[in-house]
Amino acid sequence: MSDPMSEPALDPLVQVRGLKMHFPIYAGLFRRHVGDIKAVDDISLDIFQSETLGLVGESGCGKSTAGRAIISLYEVTDGSVSIDGTDVSSLDGDSLRAMRPKMQMIFQDPQASLNPRMTVAGIISEPLVEHMSLSTSERMQRVYELMDAVGLNRAFAERYPHEFSGGQRQRIGIARALALNPKFIVCDEPIAALDVSIQAQVVNLLEDLQKQFGLTYLFISHDLSMVRHIADRVAVMYLGKIVELAPRDMLYAQPLHPYTQALLSAVPEPDPVTEKERRHIILKGDVPSPANTPQGCNFCTRCPRVEDICREIDPEFREIAPGQFAACHFVGETTKSTGENTAGAIQKH
Repeated sequence: MSDPMSEPALDPLVQVRGLKMHFPIYAGLFRRHVGDIKAVDDISLDIFQSETLGLVGESGCGKSTAGRAIISLYEVTDGSVSIDGTDVSSLDGDSLRAMRPKMQMIFQDPQASLNPRMTVAGIISEPLVEHMSLSTSERMQRVYELMDAVGLNRAFAERYPHEFSGGQRQRIGIARALALNPKFIVCDEPIAALDVSIQAQVVNLLEDLQKQFGLTYLFISHDLSMVRHIADRVAVMYLGKIVELAPRDMLYAQPLHPYTQALLSAVPEPDPVTEKERRHIILKGDVPSPANTPQGCNFCTRCPRVEDICREIDPEFREIAPGQFAACHFVGETTKSTGENTAGAIQKH
């Protein structure tokens, strides 16, 4: 396997190598270890400074688990995660706590992730209390600055989460994530629980904040249309593995992996004439259990192009075109001429 996604002229902010997150299964009277749920199974990727990497896939594929493992909310089973030059996957409690200001998370459900007994000011200032030595007036000044940054009225500082709409609650969560001036933020489906009319506002806010503060995002979503809008590069996940990673425009114009092709074929076109003429790829069968993954390629039980080799050998995740990686036995060298360079792939579109 070639060094995944690295570009010699650019220094990644986040480097993930061979990351595994397995959850043990115990059964019987003596609680014997009988297997593992392979939620994340050997993924490698780089995320560069000030870029947005989209991570997509259907529900249950391991996207959220990968995001939480990358910022060490879980103790990883194997592999390494380096953020800003520090291997966070090997840090002990105190050292990891010292790294927390650099890496934050925006959660999917703003109502569940906010303490209902705390005011907005209390929620946003909690990281400041834990990690910074500020006076009460300095903390409130910082809270007001953050509320201004995410578009919340300062007069709302003493209100409670239940008094806000879903979009406003998510803005509170974003302000809390920004409190310690992080470099890297995992956005775990931050718009999935919001009304469609509010989703675009939150995504535009995230883009504005990225430009203002130089943030780097891992944007996890199952909404391929929104990922196309916000991401610079896109990684596609299936059953715990990344099956394709490419610059956004390259992936949407010429998906290489059969699973990526099937996913994109399900995205509706606004033009009814074009939509009527499109060919949809219908995958048969169900996603296998992550506790009992197939031998060989994880996608072999549903792939329309499956051959005997797919059921026996797990395909290598390799570079097919410059900047475009895929894990498929039948995606070959012939596509290399269509690629573009990796440096261009991560520029903001």
